[in-house]
Amino acid sequence: MTEKKAVLFDLDGTLIDSLPDVSHCMNSVLAAHGLPVHPVKAYCYFTGDGAINLTKRAVGEAHQDMVEAVFNDYRAMYAEHCNDTSHVYDGVAQLISDLKRAGLRLAVLSNKDDADVASVIAHYFGENVFEITRGRRPGVPIKPDPAPALNIAAEMGLTPDDFWYLGDTPTDIRTCRGAGMHLVAAGWGFRPENELREAGAEKIAPTPQDAARIMLEE
Repeated sequence: MTEKKAVLFDLDGTLIDSLPDVSHCMNSVLAAHGLPVHPVKAYCYFTGDGAINLTKRAVGEAHQDMVEAVFNDYRAMYAEHCNDTSHVYDGVAQLISDLKRAGLRLAVLSNKDDADVASVIAHYFGENVFEITRGRRPGVPIKPDPAPALNIAAEMGLTPDDFWYLGDTPTDIRTCRGAGMHLVAAGWGFRPENELREAGAEKIAPTPQDAARIMLEE
C-alpha cells in the first residue's frame, strides 16, 4: 500500500453530529404539513443520500405526492438553522490537527447541498482547514456514485490511491470502493459497527483517535 497524501471526509456522522438540526427542521416542516414526525434516531437512516431522499423517507410511502412541497420548505428552513445545535464530534478537532501535522491534505465530500456544506464547514471549522469542501451540485451525481470523489482527487492533482476515505455509512463504503480509495469507517457515526462490517468495511475506527492511528501508522 502506498503512503497516503490526503484524506477525504464525509461530513454528517463523521465530522459533525447534525441529527439535532436535521431532525428539528424536518419534523417542524412535517408538522406544518400535517404529517407525522419522527424520533431523532430515525434520522440516522433517513440522512446520507441527499435532502431529496431524506424528504422521501421522512414523508413516508403514503405521502409521496407531498415530497416537493416538504423538500422546498425543509431546504429553506435548514439553510437558516443548520448550525443551531449540531456539534463537532469529540476527538475530531484533534484528528484533524494530527493529520495536518503529518502533512496530509484534507477535503470534504457530502451529499448535503453545496451551500449548506459551506455554511457548516465555515461555522464549525473556519477557513484553511480543508483544501476542498464539496456538496451536492446541479448536474453532478451524488454518493455512492464515485464521480464527485474522483473529481476532488483530480482537482487536488492526486490519484485515488493517494487517499484515505473516512465515512460512517454504507453509502460511503460504496463511494470509497467505486473511487478506488482506502477506507476507514467511522464507528462513532450514524450507523452501527455490524452494519459497516456487513457493507464491506475492514478497518473500523471506534473513535477519531483510532482513525488517526490507522491512517498515520499503516
